[in-house]
Amino acid sequence: MTSRFLDACKRRPTDVRPVWFMRQAGRYLRQYREIRAKHGILEMCKRPDLAATVTLQPVEILDVDAAIIFADLLLPVEPMGLKLRYVSGEGPVIDNPIRTSDDIDSLSTVNTDDLGYVGEAIQLVVRALAGRIPVIGFVGAPFTLASYMIEGGASRNFVKTKRLMYADETMWRRLMGKIVDTLAPFAISQVASGARAIQVFDSWVGALGADDYVRYAAPYSRALIERIRAAGVPVIHFGTGASGFFRELHAAGGDVMGVDWRMNIDQAWMDISYRAAIQGNLDPVALFAPLPELKIKVHELLKRTGTRPGHIFNLGHGILPETPVDHVRAVVQMVREFKP
Repeated sequence: MTSRFLDACKRRPTDVRPVWFMRQAGRYLRQYREIRAKHGILEMCKRPDLAATVTLQPVEILDVDAAIIFADLLLPVEPMGLKLRYVSGEGPVIDNPIRTSDDIDSLSTVNTDDLGYVGEAIQLVVRALAGRIPVIGFVGAPFTLASYMIEGGASRNFVKTKRLMYADETMWRRLMGKIVDTLAPFAISQVASGARAIQVFDSWVGALGADDYVRYAAPYSRALIERIRAAGVPVIHFGTGASGFFRELHAAGGDVMGVDWRMNIDQAWMDISYRAAIQGNLDPVALFAPLPELKIKVHELLKRTGTRPGHIFNLGHGILPETPVDHVRAVVQMVREFKP
């Protein structure tokens, strides 16, 4: 496969900047909303035909350089033994969150085959794309998964997570080890199904300070990323709110480092001495700006990364539900037409 996205992952020169968007399959697309009106999120994830359909929608509508499989980063908690459901207006809820040492003992790491529906969806997408562009698989990072498992859902202050982390480091390490032992085979199974890169999402890592990240989270992200890389594909490592410890995030691994919108991308790249490719980092809300202003922002970002190979254009987080589709499509063209 010739792919400007994969070339950029390896810091090879490309004809134009590759571009894809986090959450490019989602509620901002009318075609997605029509399917979502008839099916719940978990049903869409678990039916390979539906997951493949919504994965392919933005490829056709936007003409992006990579497809990311439609899934949810919390899917692995189910084969581990937790009860996951989605509540309208609230998001994911885990009915039996981790509270005690016994809860951790009872977590299973051997049922990752139960997630085979994700691999089946990847196979369908790969077949439909017929080599045009690569498919990206993904997993959550261990800290983000652990925080959901402990909090029982989203959290503002992560009190339960940090209390467990600080109170009993042995218990914390057991939990994180089990999470890595679940996520690694899941990611590798996505590669075996045809994913040509894996993104590791650390959505909640910004809840930590730099020292706590290095002590409590980085060793497990590093272990996970090393195991995925051993499968022979590049790993994109993206952490939200991690601008205060971007070097430490990079030290945990990643062929490509995703940058959120809170820091300048040229500074982020310089901070890691250009030792990885870089992905990002337009503010998702910039997509709501008038097109002339949006073009200025896109061009400023492209100028910041210069002519050094290894930049993948993306947002600094996922596309928001109300985003105008024509603005997203326009950004793809702005990136393609940019002359440094």
